[in-house]
Amino acid sequence: MPAKDVPAIDPESRDTLAAFGASLTQLEPIGAAVRGLNLASPTPPPAKVVQALEYTMAERGFVVFKNESPLAAKDFLQASCWWGGKELHSTHGVHPATPGGNPHLFRLSNDHHHGIKGVGPQWHNDGSFNADTFSQAGYHMVRAPEQGGGTHFASQAAAFDALQPELKTYWSRLSSVNATSGVVHPVVHTHPLSKRSCIWLHLGMTGAVIEKAEDQNAFRLLDTSELRDLCHRYNDVLNAGLTNGYALAYEYNGCIFIDDVAEAHRAAPKAHLSARAKGLRIMHRSPVRGVQNLIPNFGLPIRLNIFGPSPLGDGVWQGGDLSFRWDGNVPMRN
Repeated sequence: MPAKDVPAIDPESRDTLAAFGASLTQLEPIGAAVRGLNLASPTPPPAKVVQALEYTMAERGFVVFKNESPLAAKDFLQASCWWGGKELHSTHGVHPATPGGNPHLFRLSNDHHHGIKGVGPQWHNDGSFNADTFSQAGYHMVRAPEQGGGTHFASQAAAFDALQPELKTYWSRLSSVNATSGVVHPVVHTHPLSKRSCIWLHLGMTGAVIEKAEDQNAFRLLDTSELRDLCHRYNDVLNAGLTNGYALAYEYNGCIFIDDVAEAHRAAPKAHLSARAKGLRIMHRSPVRGVQNLIPNFGLPIRLNIFGPSPLGDGVWQGGDLSFRWDGNVPMRN
């Protein structure tokens, strides 16, 4: 799929930032860079600036702030509240090294003394266990390792466009069930800002996938072979973006904010190498409360009891921290 299916930065958004004394520059093949906007400001930018950046995230996946000054944890969290639901939505434990023991900071590292290890090696979206998934998420690289270890990002709208027509039709009839909460989400949804169809599946937290029958109001569970095939195809189409212009392996310092319902991501393989092998890596993540539920299609309930018996008969129905393992060679820690 050509990179042209990831839209260029909207000129009006660029002009809006310029009028505020900031710049918005396109990264290739996805993403955008912001300069001249102070994340440590005690007050957020004007609403039209925030809206322009949210639209850029929706279209191009993420924005990286090119600030030369170090950013304090409290300022990172304050800037996270510029977006989406305007407040943080903490859903995780607190590592002992987290500054001030702040529950809103998810501290990750390749050294267990400095943060939680091994998180996010598979393609996913944050907050998939919530009905109102995170609208945005922030990633502050507190310490970048000397030998790389960033993040892979992929446009889920461009990935949908890359599917064969029969897969677009089939995936649009599917809904995933989160293995830890039973929340139900569509595998294909329409983004509220870009209005584009996006694929959406957490490869490390899926406990079941429900298919609606093509010509009738009936439902069934995918079996082991079908669900394994879906996960492999999902993984493959996002991986293909790294060579086909809709995904990026990105090494960065500073701060990134992503649109969490438009952009899949995963930790780069080198991110999990030991501090001794590649240097110490420390990253803070902030979860931003969603603005609406990612509602399943076809009248399905927004939550099912994944820990009880299957309501749809035979097929994969697996609740708990150990969600469906679709590939024994892929690390699955969430």
